[in-house]
Amino acid sequence: MHAGDQVDEGVPAELAAFLRNAFLRNGVDGCLVKIVPSVCGGCGGRVFSVLVDDVEGGAERVCAGCGSRAFIADSEEFWEDADPGEACCPCGSEEFETAVAFSLTGDGSVRWVTVGLRCQKDGAVGVYADWKIDYGPTDHLLTMV
Repeated sequence: MHAGDQVDEGVPAELAAFLRNAFLRNGVDGCLVKIVPSVCGGCGGRVFSVLVDDVEGGAERVCAGCGSRAFIADSEEFWEDADPGEACCPCGSEEFETAVAFSLTGDGSVRWVTVGLRCQKDGAVGVYADWKIDYGPTDHLLTMV
C-alpha cells in the first residue's frame, strides 16, 4: 500500500491489497487510493450480488440480506446504455463482499473507480469493473459505494 492510501474499516485486508495492486498493474502508480467497503443502507448488510458492465464500466449491487439495490459511483448515469451481467466467481458463487477503490489526483479528485469483489464461498478476490472519471467535481462519488 502507498503511504497516503486510505482503507476504511470493514474492507478485508486481502481485497484492499488486491485493489491497490490492480492500480500498479495498470500503470497507475504514485496515485493516492481510497478504498471503501459497500454497506447496505437498508439493513447494514455487507454481502451482495453485483451486476457489472465491464465494457463501459459501471456496477449495481443488490443486498443479499434485504434485496436493496444501489448503484456504485456514477453508474446510474450510464446504466440505460449499459449491457450488465451478473458477477460470478470461478467457483460458481454470485455472492460477494464488495469494496470500491478510488484513484485520487493530487487535489483529491477521483480519476478512476475500481470495483473489487471477494467471494463468500472461496474467498477469491478480483476486479470486476473499472472506469475513468473525466469530470469534476467528484467528491460525491466517494460516498456512493
